[in-house]
Amino acid sequence: MCHTLSVNVPVDHLDHRIRGGWTSSGAADAELPAHASRWLSARTGLTPRRTPVAPDSGLAVAESELPAQVRAVLGSIVGPEHVLVERADRLGRAGGLSYLDLLRRRGSGELPVPDAVVLPADPAQVQRVVEVCAEHGVGIVPFGGGTSVVGGVAALRGDKSSVVVLDLCRLDELVSVDPVSRLAVFQAGVVAPEAERLLAAHGLTLGHFPQSYERATLGGFAATRSSGQASAGYGRFEDMVEGVRLATPRGEWSVGVAPASAAGPDLRQLAVGSEGAFGVITEVTVRVRPAPVWQRYEGFVVDGFAGGAEVVRALAQASALGTVTRLSDPQETEVGLTLAGSWKMAALRGYLKARGIAEPCLLVIGWEGQTKHEMLLRRRSSLRFLGKAVRLGTAAGEVWRHGRFSGPRQRDALMDVGMCVETLETATYWSRLGELRTAVRDALVASLTTGERRPIVACHISHSYETGASLYFTTLVPRDLEDPVGQWRDAKAAASEAIVGLGTITHHHATGVDHAAYLPGEIGPLGVDVLRAVRRELDPDGVLNPGKLV
Repeated sequence: MCHTLSVNVPVDHLDHRIRGGWTSSGAADAELPAHASRWLSARTGLTPRRTPVAPDSGLAVAESELPAQVRAVLGSIVGPEHVLVERADRLGRAGGLSYLDLLRRRGSGELPVPDAVVLPADPAQVQRVVEVCAEHGVGIVPFGGGTSVVGGVAALRGDKSSVVVLDLCRLDELVSVDPVSRLAVFQAGVVAPEAERLLAAHGLTLGHFPQSYERATLGGFAATRSSGQASAGYGRFEDMVEGVRLATPRGEWSVGVAPASAAGPDLRQLAVGSEGAFGVITEVTVRVRPAPVWQRYEGFVVDGFAGGAEVVRALAQASALGTVTRLSDPQETEVGLTLAGSWKMAALRGYLKARGIAEPCLLVIGWEGQTKHEMLLRRRSSLRFLGKAVRLGTAAGEVWRHGRFSGPRQRDALMDVGMCVETLETATYWSRLGELRTAVRDALVASLTTGERRPIVACHISHSYETGASLYFTTLVPRDLEDPVGQWRDAKAAASEAIVGLGTITHHHATGVDHAAYLPGEIGPLGVDVLRAVRRELDPDGVLNPGKLV
């Protein structure tokens, strides 16, 4: 999401329940600035209208079907007060934070609601709960921060008569720190900001800062193969995982005993990205780093997306990326600079045109270091590749840094005035990057352009590698009032079909429900059979996160 519509609303890290938006008390806490509303009306045909979150009483919630016997056994494990069956508690863990999830909370479509919420206190309780649910044929949906945007935490029953959400919020401890080996063991329910606070006491950082940072948990990062905004400096979350502890119906399973091993395939990779389908992650051993002392973020403007992508490719292949390296295409740059109250787009366009910039693309680079000299050396290494880029200085970089987590609240505000706003991401090799961006953009525009509605499809390179990069798309268009769910489903399907054959169906949002149909095309039918075989071995009765992954 473009960063410049920042609405600073604090998030209650102790309460992960979803109440219709990113903010803990609902989307109404975020407001769209008047100048932003005017611009969007002119640009997209938006007719602003209040579309509030539906009250809980307005949503259809069936009575719990969890058998009383099972409820009593679960209560004996975690305490009766930690088996929740009240309507509000079950609604609060019904689905994640995708656009379609939030539409359902505004009264559009059915919201799958679990039969109960179970809150275990430690890995041993998680293991026992999993065994009891397997014994009684009750589906289990692991739940961390609830930030899935692909249906990964939807309370689907599959062939089970009842399903419970296993909320891991009480597994919130830093178990151990090994500063010599630079390792830390966390329980799976620790929220990312709390993990950073706990590590800071030891002078350390994990360095994982996805846009879901404010709410997401470390167990969720591992389960979905998350990638953070500082991936160029710290790596993806899977690169940080040294060990995983899981609860499965067959018993507890721990993997990872050394920094490297030749003892067969790396089974950690079956746990990382398994989305709760192979077991419930209860602990994660992660690699940590000394916290940076010096940081510098700067903004640059390059001419055209193709030229900007070449700059980022040169940086990646010369090992000269900043800790954060992010390139916005002309559409995302336009949205960001126009809606930011402190920027004057017309004046800036003139300034850039005088310097040979016809299609402005904003490039943000952030450098870190233990010493100022180290940080400046990294900056100097990057600057060698920026060529004719126009420097906007640290002010532009700081605007991005301070608004880096505001995107989900921006979506709350946009949905409140009747916008369809959603994101999707993919990745491919450098030689296909331009073709992939064009294909996805064209598919979204064609699907969403109807009558007076004119979509904005913005894109940025969010993660870069020696061989390729991720493309992250944000789409804004006035909501179809007659079929808002179908509007986005059709657009997502068109974009997904455009991705097939050019890139991966998901770079860091996992498979969930939304991408499951495309998994066979990416890993092949034999690959799907392998995953199904693993699932059958670990979960013979199929109770773990029904309907997800495979």
